[in-house]
Amino acid sequence: MMNDLTLVQRIVVWILPVVFAITVHEVAHGWTARKFGDNTAYMLGRLTLNPLKHIDLFGTILLPGMLLLTGTGFIFGWAKPVPVDARNFKKPLHDMAFVAAAGPVSNLLMALGWALLARLGVVIGVEAISTPLIYTGIAGISINLVLALINLLPIPPLDGSRMLTGLLPPRLAWQYNRLEPYGFYILLAMLYFRVLNVLLEKPMYICQNLFFSIAGL
Repeated sequence: MMNDLTLVQRIVVWILPVVFAITVHEVAHGWTARKFGDNTAYMLGRLTLNPLKHIDLFGTILLPGMLLLTGTGFIFGWAKPVPVDARNFKKPLHDMAFVAAAGPVSNLLMALGWALLARLGVVIGVEAISTPLIYTGIAGISINLVLALINLLPIPPLDGSRMLTGLLPPRLAWQYNRLEPYGFYILLAMLYFRVLNVLLEKPMYICQNLFFSIAGL
């Protein structure tokens, strides 16, 4: 459906879902960390839905923009990470796993919200109102599912690696997390060589079908 839109229309449709998907993802980390005893994000004013507090020039604007312009059909990005100090947790590895999981969970909940918005468009059935709701809902579902799936990959410092770290013995967890300085480059290489597309194609297809069915599409 998105192929029917002009570039300007695609930008308009995608901009809010992308910004909110990335912003809420980070706020979810900070909110959960606070529940486990770490107030770092709160003290720094990062527990806000104001996108300006979270925007990363490359991850929030340039990369999603380039992916949209190149028509890869695969759009993702990130915000400035919300600071979390695990020393404030009673069980650092265990609690950090829950903090990490909060990001992908928030994206799945947002995907559900966008699906319901698209469903509203389907129910209304008035083209002038329904079309923008449906297209924006599709974009919201897609970006949130991509973010959830990518962040579940066990590549430090992605959320999946934090969750896996919570299950590993401390010595092995320390060795595993030594990969963190290289994680960003590993992810970009996987994107460039289309490894991400291969890995995520099937789970993305299954998840999209589920949420599109909720949307009535």
